[in-house]
Amino acid sequence: MSQIDPENSTHAKSRALISTDGEDPLALLGALRGALDGGPALGLGMLGDRPDTVADGTAAVIGTSGSSGIPKRVVVSAEALRAGAEATASRIGTGRWLLALPAGYVAGLQVLVRSILSGTTPVTLDGGFSPRSFAEATLPMLRTGTEQLFTSLVPAQVSTLLEAAEEDTTVLAALQAYQAILVGGQALPEPVRERAAEMGARLVRTYGSTETSGGCVYDGIPLETVAVKTVEGELRIAGPMLADGYLGDPGLTARTFVRDEHGIRWYRTGDLGIVEDGVVRVHGRADNVIVSGGVNISLDRVERLVRSIPGLTGAVVVGVEDERWGEASVIVAARGEALRRSEAEQLEHAREVVAAELGKPARPARLVIVDEIATLASGKPDREAVRRLL
Repeated sequence: MSQIDPENSTHAKSRALISTDGEDPLALLGALRGALDGGPALGLGMLGDRPDTVADGTAAVIGTSGSSGIPKRVVVSAEALRAGAEATASRIGTGRWLLALPAGYVAGLQVLVRSILSGTTPVTLDGGFSPRSFAEATLPMLRTGTEQLFTSLVPAQVSTLLEAAEEDTTVLAALQAYQAILVGGQALPEPVRERAAEMGARLVRTYGSTETSGGCVYDGIPLETVAVKTVEGELRIAGPMLADGYLGDPGLTARTFVRDEHGIRWYRTGDLGIVEDGVVRVHGRADNVIVSGGVNISLDRVERLVRSIPGLTGAVVVGVEDERWGEASVIVAARGEALRRSEAEQLEHAREVVAAELGKPARPARLVIVDEIATLASGKPDREAVRRLL
């Protein structure tokens, strides 16, 4: 797809852009069908002024969650959305989808796209997400059809369901009903993945972003039409599901989407990682780094290790100013997640785990317990809100 900024071009064909909050998934489903078939494009979660038209071929302009404090408006074509959905179907199969995420974000939107392409209507939750609403939506799907069932969740939802399934057999049956449960938005803690496997829930870890029309690497393996490489440690992705760019920001578009010497267009993810024997391993955000005592520390890598510790699987690690070291990392955990030790002992254990893997300078300085960790509508932790709290 070409990188045309509709606000700065008078030559490209255009189509209307209509704003929607996506709160009514079934209404959005109808509008999305039109957008995929040449109708008006959808403006989802957009803030501030917007144009009345966008470049022809655009299906949606999606406002990102801004979990790092920098929201963007990503222009995604119908071709890209279809390519992402078709690649997913090729990997895991087709069937009936449960929408358990906000439809205004790319993971929820792709549930709708996959449903449209498979000729099915997605099932929605009655009210907000809870173990009860999840089970009540899932079990009738089992009784009324022979199709394979799929859904997409974030790690916090998975943890909530696993906890409830310990006591409620209907929630357990609902978890076990899905051929695949796509899990993305943030790293899936290893204890959660292991517990899910023990309980018979088939989780698929996904990696991707709005700029890649959702997850495009499943359990470390790129989807069939996706290529992943590293350049100076940064992961880059190519494939037909790449977004066209950012609405009204051609400079950012040019910096983020680049072509190599062969003319292949790559998305610069901003994530550090490696690709070994075809397996993608993500180490964390290149910009989520603090300098503690002169040593660069990846907060994502610290958080991944902290989340491997029972009692801290839902914790968030953020950086704060430190009088002695310049910057230091702090673990923030919700009170509802039972600590396996006293707070002091839990912190010391976390420091030992991190030091063993990343060295002593990476050890978290504090453990802070809060009533609950602020989240964005997408289900991701609101890291800016957590930082402000500290």
